[in-house]
Formats: sequence, structure tokens, C-alpha cells
Amino acid sequence: MNNSNSQNQRIAKMTFSSVYPMYLAKVEKKGRTKEELHQVLTWLTGFNNKKLNELMKENVTFETFFRQASINPNAHLITGIICGYRVEEIKDSLTQQVRYLDKLVDELAKGRKMEKILRSA
Repeated sequence: MNNSNSQNQRIAKMTFSSVYPMYLAKVEKKGRTKEELHQVLTWLTGFNNKKLNELMKENVTFETFFRQASINPNAHLITGIICGYRVEEIKDSLTQQVRYLDKLVDELAKGRKMEKILRSA
């Protein structure tokens, strides 16, 4: 994916706390829970609920959010199309990590089993 630098910068400057309510609404609308969303977030980032709440309260950007994260070593197993791009082909690492999260939230909302969402090698 050859995303433009301006699009990558726009994604980097978005705050996690501004997007989180949309993630939550999306999964709850489809019958999933906040706890399941947090399980997915924890799997991808290594953050526990306390840390997620701190980061939202601090209004951190995605750039800061993912800089502090310990990305799951199996995140590379997340594949497929999100926002018209194949996540495994995204060149900018931050944009790819944000799209990993988007993809996981989509899978959760679509009713995919948690064992499939939380990939293991």
C-alpha cells in the first residue's frame, strides 16, 4: 500500500479516545461486549484496562498509543482488506498497526469467534 504521507500523518495525529467510542458502538451494535473489545485491544497492544483508560484520559494520538504498545508477535497473521487496502501490504508501520486494530474490530463486530480473532501461530 502506497499511502500518501499526508494520510499517514492524519492517522498518526488522530486520538485513540476519539475513535474508541466508534469501535465500542460498532461492536455493541452487533451484540458483542466492551469486555470482548478490550480483550482484542489487550491481545494486540499488551495494554490492560487500566492502561487503556489512562491513554484515553490523556487523549493520546495513535502515534503515541502504538509507540507505547507491545504489539503481539502474531499480529502479522492479521490479513485481509480494510478501508480498501490489504493490511499485510501497508508499508507505513503505524498505519498498518491502526489498520490491524480496525480489522480486529471489524471481525469482532461480524461475529467471528474470539479464538480466530486472537490469532495464534
